Amino acid sequence: MKRIEKPWGYEIIWTETEHYVGKLLHIKAEHRLSKQYHEIKEETVYVLNGLLYNWDKDDVPTTYPPGTSIHIPPQQVHRFGAKEKPVELIEVSTPHLSDVVRLDDDYSR
Repeated sequence: MKRIEKPWGYEIIWTETEHYVGKLLHIKAEHRLSKQYHEIKEETVYVLNGLLYNWDKDDVPTTYPPGTSIHIPPQQVHRFGAKEKPVELIEVSTPHLSDVVRLDDDYSR
């Protein structure tokens, strides 16, 4: 397992194979990931704790409570975040970890 610190929280890669990757993401309250899409990477997330916000390409947020699963196909713009409380989610994806096209970022990355 590998823990990677991020400005919005951290991720733990709990499995990585040539076919898939599994992560636990912890998003701190009042933080969000970059507005992004993936050329090839496909992912599905499962909300464990907290209320997940996901902003679309037009910056319209949708909320997902614990127990919700969300599929993100390639090319779909998304931006995960938390508001009042932290959010934890599980992500399972194809192994293309560097396939991130950032459109906007609160941390100037």
